[in-house]
Amino acid sequence: MKKIILLLIIPVLVFCNGCGNSKKEGTSSAIPGMKEVQIKINGNALLVMVPSDSTKGRLEIVEQSWGATEIKMGKDFQISIAEGDGDISLIKSDIAGNDVNKFKRFVKDEPALLFWESQITEPEFHFYSIQKLGKASYIIEDIKGELFNEKATQTMIDAAKTLKIAEVAKPNS
Repeated sequence: MKKIILLLIIPVLVFCNGCGNSKKEGTSSAIPGMKEVQIKINGNALLVMVPSDSTKGRLEIVEQSWGATEIKMGKDFQISIAEGDGDISLIKSDIAGNDVNKFKRFVKDEPALLFWESQITEPEFHFYSIQKLGKASYIIEDIKGELFNEKATQTMIDAAKTLKIAEVAKPNS
């Protein structure tokens, strides 16, 4: 009899334990090894995933005077997010015309995402993405300066794809 009661109680406990989780990190956009942070761009509250491993570096979120928000965690995760329509064609021509940072290849060439390899002295990877959220569009790209490998750049792209509008809590009436 005790075994039957135990068999009935365990699934109920597991179900009830799962029902109470309403943390933002448990959302469907969760990526293993990443956590969700809230940022503001031009007064718009947004959510984006960033690495959760603090051994990689300290998380820095800086709102720049020109309207971009830069998110950095160590040397392998550095993205800039700014409101704007973006122009993939213009960026492609800039990449091709760069005489210093020589274009090698496109890893991904999509209507709203460019992911490319270039080289000055050693290979480096960059990305440029446009995300449309509601009535606004956002340009998300790596911050130029550090040399990113392909894996680090892919992690930044994965994070960029999680950008979404933050749900505003409604006051109790």
